[in-house]
Amino acid sequence: MNILILGSGGREHAFALKISQSKLCENLYVAPGNGGTHQVATNVSVSPTDFQSVKKFVLDNQITMLVVGPEDPLVHGVYDFFKNDSDLQHVQVVGPSKEGAKLEGSKEFAKQFMQRHGIPTARYESFTKETVERGCQFLSTMQPPYVLKADGLAAGKGVLIINDLSQAQSELRNMLLNEKFGSASQKVVVEEFLDGIELSCFVLTDGKNYKILPTAKDYKRVGENDQGLNTGGMGAVSPVPFADADFMQKIEERIVQPTIAGLKKDSIEYQGFVFIGLIKVKGEPYVIEYNVRMGDPETEVVLPRIESDLVAVFQSLRSQTLDELTLQINPESATTVMMVSGGYPEDYEKGKIITGVENVSGSIVFHAGTARKGDDLVTSGGRVLAVTSFGKDFKEALKKSYENIEKIHFDKMYFRKDIGFDL
Repeated sequence: MNILILGSGGREHAFALKISQSKLCENLYVAPGNGGTHQVATNVSVSPTDFQSVKKFVLDNQITMLVVGPEDPLVHGVYDFFKNDSDLQHVQVVGPSKEGAKLEGSKEFAKQFMQRHGIPTARYESFTKETVERGCQFLSTMQPPYVLKADGLAAGKGVLIINDLSQAQSELRNMLLNEKFGSASQKVVVEEFLDGIELSCFVLTDGKNYKILPTAKDYKRVGENDQGLNTGGMGAVSPVPFADADFMQKIEERIVQPTIAGLKKDSIEYQGFVFIGLIKVKGEPYVIEYNVRMGDPETEVVLPRIESDLVAVFQSLRSQTLDELTLQINPESATTVMMVSGGYPEDYEKGKIITGVENVSGSIVFHAGTARKGDDLVTSGGRVLAVTSFGKDFKEALKKSYENIEKIHFDKMYFRKDIGFDL
């Protein structure tokens, strides 16, 4: 079959590599792709949110499966666009409906969903510019640190964690009255801070059945020891060493099962990934947030560990026969380390020539922010390359990733040397 992946990052390169290995895949395309995806697929200069252009490409190239990488097309309703167009109804879309994508597109919607279905999460209230002073009053009833979340999509930057009450109140006013995060912060969720260690749980569902994929832990802060600004992710480890069988049973019974049952109960069409951001507090799991696609850079450690044919797994979503499959998982640990542009996540330069990727051995290099410029591979984003390795444990895998990073170079390149430091 002919398959189209939407997106351009490391996550999409990981999907492209995995799907290209399937005996069911005949022709594979990535829109728009990057400087690495072209090695396993055909890059197409189509925007993932330009649904009319996506439609034209799908029909012209007899695409029968659409795999959606990033959240934007899902939140904008690509699933519904295909479902409601008689020319496109035969195409399987791997990803939830627009209503399902609200779990990521609106923090308030997600919180209400959790409350409704008894899923453990932090205490919260949401506010608009009309109720900003009530929000400031609510902050004064809480213990620091204070968590402020822009309700809408803010490219991973809409969450503030602040220790000082007056600063938190000032930032709440800034978000609501001055739209610090644009339209994403027209509504802000204020919630209690949960103190613990975070991890990501990935679930694939056909709307009725589910499979829990390998767990992962990513590292969001740009600086070592989790200092500095939040990024899209500086590295990841899978599996998570502290997520033992007992803890995973709690996650499944208290969070995964009520989430899938809740989607069904609320009549939300959902055939795709549920990414559950969790925190372990005194041995108990709580949900921090939902995302409606795979994480990045977690995809770069989760997908390589799945040994089953991913296209066959996706096909089972449409027939709602996911329960009939057994996922084959590599028992080894996988780690990825993200190499980023100097200055990221703030201002950084693009177009730096990348050398040495061809010298890497024993690791997989996933391209995130790269492009081809003539014969050269150049940087085109903040997060540039992810170097993924396997090992008997995460320490051995990390050692391989760091050894291979030494072979790669681009001007002002930066990476964290302490991924896994808290494990």
